[in-house]
Amino acid sequence: MTYRKRMFLIATLAFLLPSSLFAHGVKGTVKEGGLVVTAQYDTGEVMSYARVRISAPGAKLPFQSGRTDRNGRFCFFPDAQGDWKVVVDDEMGHRLEVMVPVNEAMELKSNQQNRGLVLSSLSRYEKALMGISIIFGLSGIFFWWRGKKIRKM
Repeated sequence: MTYRKRMFLIATLAFLLPSSLFAHGVKGTVKEGGLVVTAQYDTGEVMSYARVRISAPGAKLPFQSGRTDRNGRFCFFPDAQGDWKVVVDDEMGHRLEVMVPVNEAMELKSNQQNRGLVLSSLSRYEKALMGISIIFGLSGIFFWWRGKKIRKM
């Protein structure tokens, strides 16, 4: 058999053999732990598939990003102690910002678990609408008072 025929046969067999010939092994483990953030609207409805961004203490780049599951939950494993910032945004104007304090054992500091839901913030549009409403309300009161004062004269 000539050299060319041998090389052709080897190349043909390499392509016809199962792909495991070129593959490498993969292993996975499932462990307990991690911190779970659950995002809900005021009505109790969960924020399904909302965008999540987690920032480590003192870091400029996001530590992790992703989306909540259909139950509004997102799990992450902190690797440093300090206050972690978690931002959940449903991309429709609702946004939740939570500071998650983590201790040396990489677990949530005690008595902090229920504090997260209280720290929700208004979206940019809700803040703008609230500001405009306050301005119109105060203007209405002012002009009503001024009109009442003019009528008495």
